[in-house]
Amino acid sequence: MTVRTTLVAATAVALSLALTGPAFAAAPARGDHEATLPQSRLRSTGGTPMAIEAAVKDGVPGVTATARTGHGVWSTTAGVGNLRTEQPRSVHDRFRVGSITKTFVSTVLLQLEAEGRLSLDDKVAKWLPGTVRGNGHDGRRITLRRLLSHTSGIFNYTADDDFGRTYFLKDGFFEHRYDTKAPADLVAIAMTHKPDFAPGTSWNYSNTNYVLAGMVIEKVTGRPYGDEVRRRIVEPLSLDATSVPGTRVTVPRPSSRAYSKLAETATGPTYDVTELNPSLAAAAGEMISDSSDLNRFYSALLEGRLLPPEQLKEMKTTVTAGEFPDAGYGLGLIDRKLSCGVHVWGHDGGIHGSNSVAVTTKDGRHSLALNFNGDWSGDTDAVIEAEFCGKES
Repeated sequence: MTVRTTLVAATAVALSLALTGPAFAAAPARGDHEATLPQSRLRSTGGTPMAIEAAVKDGVPGVTATARTGHGVWSTTAGVGNLRTEQPRSVHDRFRVGSITKTFVSTVLLQLEAEGRLSLDDKVAKWLPGTVRGNGHDGRRITLRRLLSHTSGIFNYTADDDFGRTYFLKDGFFEHRYDTKAPADLVAIAMTHKPDFAPGTSWNYSNTNYVLAGMVIEKVTGRPYGDEVRRRIVEPLSLDATSVPGTRVTVPRPSSRAYSKLAETATGPTYDVTELNPSLAAAAGEMISDSSDLNRFYSALLEGRLLPPEQLKEMKTTVTAGEFPDAGYGLGLIDRKLSCGVHVWGHDGGIHGSNSVAVTTKDGRHSLALNFNGDWSGDTDAVIEAEFCGKES
């Protein structure tokens, strides 16, 4: 699930990406319950290293990945974080997480429901009157639950051709990379198109849904959604590498450079797209984190430490994710059934020059998060399969 860096619409489950020979490094402990695994243990995780190496060879500059199990934590890097200097990627790299932001946003809305401050069955128009209107869109017919599950039918603003040319292709990107877009501006783009379908009759991934969800959080609480994410999730879990940048164009250090083709194909030159104004993604995909923080977040979520049982059950109630039979979409949370029968829960995310995935088992005890600093090739699915099913690529 992603804010794509080409004019191709967002895919439903995982972006395929790429990486170069893995160089393992021990991860520092992130709490008393997490012990760093010895090198021998690092290499006993099935085919994960080989899958990462194959991904790098497929073309993406580099990767950083961290896994957390009941036995401890291991981290690895592969390839480079800077094509000019050939500086390697770091296990501590912070990166733009794209649509992984959606799980944070959904968690906050579900917390507000648990507090009795809203209902997921509330209509969007109750909180944002007149915002979802035009060309057949009607916020009086769409519930908050439909936003979170992508069953609203609201058009995806990043699929708008003019938006794509302006922000995803080379000439437009370099002219507009520092533009600030208000959430209402993004929703207004969607309203110039017809809905994809009547609310509740189908499924289609739409970043507009989560821009609206962020706006609802601000309406209910009186504070920007990012403030609520920080107060309710980032600070309680001590996610020190995680931030909601707003309009800040840089990625905090330590971090690597981010690269894109800025084209509709994966051929041609590679461009450094590290600096950009993430307001073009807003609550649909603007956040920054690292692999250790993402593991901690998803583990805490699945362990029931962020939501009461009723709300966690709602979040895990899925609908079929388009044409992907082995995946279901809940409320900002994807359930993937792997080839070995294991189910993992999480989300993937892409934004200019960055593709990420974070997943965990249903009990939260085995987690994996990784990032590619290129957005045009590679295979995150192969890495997930290797980690949880022990398969070599």
